[in-house]
Amino acid sequence: MHILDTLKERGYLAQTVYEDDLYKQLEREPTSFYVGFDPTADSLHFGHYIPVLVIKRMQDAGHKPIVLMGGGTAMVADPTGKTELRPTLSIEDIERNVAGVQRQMSRFIDFSAGNAIMVNNADWLLKLNYVSFLREVGAHFSVNRMLTAECYKQRMEKGLTFLEFNYMLMQSYDYLELFRRYNCRLQVGGDDQWSNILAGADLIRRKEHQDAFAFTIKLLLNAEGEKMGKTAKGAVWLDPDRMSPYEFYQYWRNQPDSEIRQCLNLLTFLPMPEIAALFAPGANINDAKRILAYETTALIHGKDEAEKAQQAAAALFAGGADSAAIPTTALPLSQFEKDARVTTILTLCGLAASNSEARRLVQSGSVYIGEAKAESVDQTIDPAAIPSDGVLLRKGKKSFHRLTVQR
Repeated sequence: MHILDTLKERGYLAQTVYEDDLYKQLEREPTSFYVGFDPTADSLHFGHYIPVLVIKRMQDAGHKPIVLMGGGTAMVADPTGKTELRPTLSIEDIERNVAGVQRQMSRFIDFSAGNAIMVNNADWLLKLNYVSFLREVGAHFSVNRMLTAECYKQRMEKGLTFLEFNYMLMQSYDYLELFRRYNCRLQVGGDDQWSNILAGADLIRRKEHQDAFAFTIKLLLNAEGEKMGKTAKGAVWLDPDRMSPYEFYQYWRNQPDSEIRQCLNLLTFLPMPEIAALFAPGANINDAKRILAYETTALIHGKDEAEKAQQAAAALFAGGADSAAIPTTALPLSQFEKDARVTTILTLCGLAASNSEARRLVQSGSVYIGEAKAESVDQTIDPAAIPSDGVLLRKGKKSFHRLTVQR
């Protein structure tokens, strides 16, 4: 099957340009393509996950990925999807973040023997002469047309800065530079980047009079049309130090029934007939949920961690298996002497994002300490009553955390 047909079948493709010619280009020869990542943190998060899977699928089909780290563009705030100006990072912050993401990316993409390359746009953007850049690139952009781009609309309401307004030109110049250096013919990105991506392909065709292509990837949305990939504590991180494999597993295990099929299509490499069988008449949706959680966790954290997370879930929900993989927080005795309120403990363990959220959870009757419901926001936890192997804190029906005491 043609790689574009595979991407369509699984639900990745959102928009393409010159699609018929792109089919021919990808059939004719191994094609260099690029996906950009702005290093705004030292770890990949769920927003990067689907693009990474598309890179891998394209690479498996014989094409050559260029992973572009935005060391230069990260210094200019991307306005896409933002209502506020994104904080500008220091050069030191950007370099640290690039190094962290590079380490993670190498776990997913084969960079050996020229199968893929990773480059940093700081290598050319930070050396640009501004007047020369305006003459070469700026002359090809209509301000009227740029102002109609979706990526600027939200920021226009609050006040679009000239710093952000440059972002489209810089991203387009990245594509032109990669075309000149590596014969890059295709840019891939999230659907919210369509205006920027299309502008880059258009710039190459204007400047170089050569074919250049683009397609965007659908954003994974829930039934309410909101982006998936957020929890009470923030983003769904791929770094185990930011989000444990068990928490990652539980995030996917707890997705609504209506989201499971599209998640299996987009986030796993299971064959489509195998996925379809999980939704045949009489099938149990919980089986599909367990498979989704296992497959996604195995891809990110490895099969060993996925099996541990699965066993921990079985220990909690089925009363069996080893519970050693359950997320655990060990608090010093001094913490209980200082503040032993259940709301404080919930926040320290990460079951609540803040003390105010913890209070709301307790007031709604959603919090259990062992088998007992927390009855008051002023209730305290007695460290002397906590067994040596800890006590299980529960938020709702499916969020668990073990609390132990350092004595």
